[in-house]
Amino acid sequence: EINAAGGINGRPLELVVDDYNCNAEDSITAYRKLTDVDGIKIILGTSCSGAMLGAAPLAEEEGVILFSGLATNPDIAEAGDYIFRTSLNDILVGIDTGNTLWADGVRQLATITESTDYAEGVRRTTVEQFEKRGGEVVAAEQYASDVTDFRSQLTKLVAAQPDAIHISAQGEFAGGTVIKQLREIGYDGPLYSEIVPAGTTALEIAGDAATGLKAVFVDLDPANAKGQEVLGNFRARYDYVTLPWYLGSAYDDVYIAAECLKQTGDDQDADGFRDCMYAITWSGAIGTDYSFDEKGEVVGLSNVVVEILPVAERTEENYGYRVLGPAPTE
Repeated sequence: EINAAGGINGRPLELVVDDYNCNAEDSITAYRKLTDVDGIKIILGTSCSGAMLGAAPLAEEEGVILFSGLATNPDIAEAGDYIFRTSLNDILVGIDTGNTLWADGVRQLATITESTDYAEGVRRTTVEQFEKRGGEVVAAEQYASDVTDFRSQLTKLVAAQPDAIHISAQGEFAGGTVIKQLREIGYDGPLYSEIVPAGTTALEIAGDAATGLKAVFVDLDPANAKGQEVLGNFRARYDYVTLPWYLGSAYDDVYIAAECLKQTGDDQDADGFRDCMYAITWSGAIGTDYSFDEKGEVVGLSNVVVEILPVAERTEENYGYRVLGPAPTE
């Protein structure tokens, strides 16, 4: 779209892509290739929090921009002056989830969490807020990303007789499978999660087992014409949409980057790009009039609580859930 409209001051925008495999070690390898071989000074990414935390110290030391639409781990906020994100800090997700649990009458909680920086960050901040409100965690399990059978761990959680179970997953396959297997072993209590187990792929795997699950995340406003246009165009091209807010977030990041490149006129001027980011106020697919604070954290966006619908009521238009409203406060 940008190039079709004339590019950046008449010059086409080119993406140089490398794969970091969602982990810190490969992220460093990809970063070194992009910066040392390709001479890149402005990087859109990473998507995974662990990868972001792996590359961020190098980017900060060398004055290279990292700008993520998806990484949410709380530690990224302290990564430095060249690190930005449109994704909301997991601290906010945790506070909102902890408050939601408490408001719903949950007093004893069990958790199951994928062993990644993202998923563990969500769990940690959720538990901190839940315990602050007076709640108790009665059981907690973790799993590696290559696990596909969670029944033994889930049986331990159910045996603790919690009021509810919280799921924090990195991948949609695992998130959906955890939900499905929980119902298969006979657990019929409330389920809560972050955005991943509420994604399209996760819901396809979980089926009706996910009905009633509550999740806390940022969501695209149906009244935001740009957001709906982006989703419509994406679906028309790929015939599939999952995690729509993050799709919009990545989309906005490209346009914000284009605007700052237009202002600096130089893709090697990371300092000028950084200064543009601190000064910019943006309206796009994920919201209107949002900006970045002194830590590169997005300001002006907030979470909602959603509830997963029965399979018969899930459509492309509603993504399988209904929005209950803003997350409760203390």
